[in-house]
Amino acid sequence: MSPHSLEPPERTPQGSGSPLGRRSFIGSLGAGLVGVAVLGGHASAARALPAPARSGHGAAESRQVFLGSYGNGIISCAYDAATGALTRRGGFPAVTDPSFLAVAPGGRVLYSLDNGGRQGAVRAFTIGAGGTLTPLGQVRSTGGANVTHLSVHPTGRHLLSANYGAGSVAAHVLNGDGSVGARTALVQHTGSGPDPTRQEGPHAHQILTDPQGAYVFAVDLGTDKVYTYRLDAGSGALRPVSEVRSVPGAGPRHMVFHPTAPYAYVANELNSTITVYSYDPATGVLTRGESRPTVPGGSGSGPRNYPAEVVISADGRFLYLSNRGHESVARFAVTEGGAGLRLLDTVPSGGSWPRHISLSPTGTLLFAANQYGRTVGVFTVNRDSGALAPSGQPFATSSLGCVLPL
Repeated sequence: MSPHSLEPPERTPQGSGSPLGRRSFIGSLGAGLVGVAVLGGHASAARALPAPARSGHGAAESRQVFLGSYGNGIISCAYDAATGALTRRGGFPAVTDPSFLAVAPGGRVLYSLDNGGRQGAVRAFTIGAGGTLTPLGQVRSTGGANVTHLSVHPTGRHLLSANYGAGSVAAHVLNGDGSVGARTALVQHTGSGPDPTRQEGPHAHQILTDPQGAYVFAVDLGTDKVYTYRLDAGSGALRPVSEVRSVPGAGPRHMVFHPTAPYAYVANELNSTITVYSYDPATGVLTRGESRPTVPGGSGSGPRNYPAEVVISADGRFLYLSNRGHESVARFAVTEGGAGLRLLDTVPSGGSWPRHISLSPTGTLLFAANQYGRTVGVFTVNRDSGALAPSGQPFATSSLGCVLPL
C-alpha cells in the first residue's frame, strides 16, 4: 500500500517547526477513517471543450475524465455522459502525487502538480485521442514545498499555483502552445492561527480567479485569511490588493464564487463550516458574513469532520461540499440572492475521505474522489431540486486527490 493513501498531501515539510506532522495528525483520527478543476476554479469553466466521442450509432455519449492520484500518477478514463459510469483508458504514471489538475481553454492541454522534488512543480500535457497524455514543454518549479492547487487564469496566459508546505503562491506564464513557461511571481504569506498543529505558519491551499477574471484569490488555511491579488497581464506579477480574516481557527481551505451574484463561499477545514463572503468586483474586497455547519446537527454531532472541496451549480441555486470524516457530500440551497445558505441534506460519498468533488460540464453529474476509499463516487443531479442520487457502484481505483471531468 502506498504511504500516500494514508495521508493528505498538505503535509508540513520537516524542519518547519510543527510539533505534529500532517501524517501523525491524520493518524490520530483513528483507523475507522481509512477504509475539477476547472479553468480558474469555477463550475462554469468547462465551456469550449473537445466534442464528445460516441462509440457507435445510438451508443451512449462518452466523455473524458482525468483522475489525479497518490502513487499512480494521472489516470485517464472515459465516462458515460448520462450515467457517469467510468471506464479506465490509461494515463501517465510518471508524475508524483498530481493531487490537482486543470484544463486549458479549449480543452487540449492538461496541467498537473508534481511533488517529486524538494520543491513543488507544475507541468503540461497534450490531450490526445482516447485521453492519451503527452508531456508538453518543461517541468517548472513553483518555488515552494508541497504544491497543492493550481488553476488557469481565464486569459489562458498564466498558470497559478499554491504551495501548502511553504505557504506561498506562484504564477507562471503559459506559452503559445500551452506549455508552462518561466515563473513570473512568487509571493510568500506570513502569520499563523490559533491551532498549533495545523496553523503554526502559512499554508496556502487554493488559488483561483473571480468570474470576471479581474482578481486572483489565495485561500490560506494556516493564517485564517483569503488574500486578494491583481495579476499584472504584462509582467505576470501578483500585486497584493487586500485580505480578509476568517473566524479564528476556522482554517479556510477552498472557495467558490457565485456565477452571477457578488458572493463567494469558503469551506473551512478546521471547524466544519462554510462561510458566505460578500464580494465587491470593483475593488476585489471580500467581506465575511455568516457561517453554517456542513453536517446535520453541527460539528459536534459525530466524528470530527474536515470539509474539503466546494462547488456550485451553473445557475447558482445549489452548492455542494465534501465532508471528510462524515464521509458525505452536503447539498445547500443558495438563498437571499446569494447571501445565504441552507443545508438541505447529505449523501454518502461512495467511499472514505472525499477529498475532491466536481460537476460535469452539463451539471447533470457529480463525481467524488475518495482519497482513502480509493473510489470515485458518481451521482446524478436533479436539475430542479439539486438532489444527488448514486449512479451505480463507486468506481474502484487508486488513492485520489482530484477528479476532473471534461
